[in-house]
Amino acid sequence: MRVAYNILFALFFWLSAPWYFLKLWRRGNWQAGFGQRFGRYGADIQAAGQRPMVWLHAVSVGEVGVCLQLIRALEPRLAGFQIIVSTTTSTGMGELRRRLPPHIRAVYYPVDFPGVVRRALNTIRPRAIILVEAELWPNLLWQAQERDIPLFLVNARLSDRSFKNYGRFAFLFRPIFSRFRAVGCQQAEDAQRLVSLGFPAGFVRVVGNMKFDAAQPEARPGLDVPELLGRLGVNNNAKLLVAGSTHAGEEAILAEMLPRLRRRFPELFLVLVPRHFERAKEVGQELAARGVRFVYRSEINGGTPSVPDRLECLLVNSTGELKYFYEQAALVFVGKSLTARGGQNPIEPAALGKAMVFGPNMQNFEAVARAFLAEQAAIQVRDAAGLEQAIAELLGDDGRRSELGARALQVVRENLGATGRTVELIAERLG
Repeated sequence: MRVAYNILFALFFWLSAPWYFLKLWRRGNWQAGFGQRFGRYGADIQAAGQRPMVWLHAVSVGEVGVCLQLIRALEPRLAGFQIIVSTTTSTGMGELRRRLPPHIRAVYYPVDFPGVVRRALNTIRPRAIILVEAELWPNLLWQAQERDIPLFLVNARLSDRSFKNYGRFAFLFRPIFSRFRAVGCQQAEDAQRLVSLGFPAGFVRVVGNMKFDAAQPEARPGLDVPELLGRLGVNNNAKLLVAGSTHAGEEAILAEMLPRLRRRFPELFLVLVPRHFERAKEVGQELAARGVRFVYRSEINGGTPSVPDRLECLLVNSTGELKYFYEQAALVFVGKSLTARGGQNPIEPAALGKAMVFGPNMQNFEAVARAFLAEQAAIQVRDAAGLEQAIAELLGDDGRRSELGARALQVVRENLGATGRTVELIAERLG
C-alpha cells in the first residue's frame, strides 16, 4: 500500500511540478525557505530540536489565525515544551512571521516524500504533532506513528467532497486514522463522519469552531484605513463596500455593477481584496476594461500616489490587511461564494459587527453560514443580480445594516470558547 501510494504521489508531484513552481513564482519570495519544503532546515531548527518540541501545522492563512489563537492558550499548559509551526503557503508564512512571538519558529511543511519527511522528523524531533483542520499526508502520519509521536487533529471539519474522497480511499486512511490520540471537531456531523472513517470514537470530541475565537479583534495597532483613504481624497463620509477574498469572476461582476450602484449612492467606494494578491494585475485589467477608476494599494506606501479623477475603487494587492478594511466597512461581500465553490470566512466581518452578503457557495463554511442565516445575521444571494439587489437595499437602509451587524456579532459571541475546550482535550491526552 505504501509503495503504491509513494509511486503515485511521485508521479503526480512531478507531473504537476511546473504548475506548482509557477504558483510559487507568482506569489513571490519563493526562494526564502525553499529548502525547508524538502526537509532541509537550518542550524537554528536543528538546535531547537534538541529540546522537547510540539509541532503545529496550519495549512495557509485561514488556519494561521486559529493556530495563533491555540498557541496563546496552549503555551501556558505546556511548561518545558517549545513550539514550532509549519505552513504550506508563502502567504501563510508571511502571516506567521508577522504575528508569531519571536521565540516561536515558523517553517515550511515538508513535501510528502518518505525521505523528506524522515529528514524533517529527524531534525524537529517532535514530542507531539497537532494538525489544524485537515491536511493529512500519509507519509508524515505513518512515520509519526512508527516513532510513537502522538497525533492530534483540531478544529476538524469534513466537507461532503472530502468525506467522499477519504471514504474512497478508506483502505489507505483507516489504519492511520485509528492511531490518532485526540480529535476536536467543529460540530456533531463532523464527528460522526470522522468516526465512520476510522478515528477512535472515544477520542473524538465536539468542541466547536475555533475560528470564532480567532476572529476576535486584537488590541495591537494596525493599518489606519481612514488616513490611507484620506490620502486618496476619499471622503470621510464614504460608504465602503469591502469585497473580501474574492476569486476570479467576482471582481468583474462587482466592476460591472459599480457604476449603477454609484448612480444611486454617489458616496459608495469599493475596496476590492482578491484572495490571492498575485492576481492583482489580472484584476486591474478587469477593472480597467470596465472603466472603473482605481488605484493599487501598493502605490500608496511611498506617500500620496497619482490618483485618477473621481476615484471609485482601491485594489488591495497586499496581504494581512483585510481585517483593517473590514473594520471601516459599511457593508461586506464575502468572496469565493459567487463564481467559485467553498466560500471564505464570514466570521471575520461578523466579529466586527458588520453587515455581510455572500453567494450560494459556502461549502467550506456551511455550518457557520447556516448559523448566521438562521439568526437573520447575514444575507445569502443566488447570483450576480441578487447580489446587486441586496447591496442596493442595504446601502439604502442604515438601520437594516446595523441590525444585521448586531445579529452577526451576537452569533459570534454565542460560539466562543472552542479554543479553551481544545486546549483541555490536548492537555488530557498529552499528559
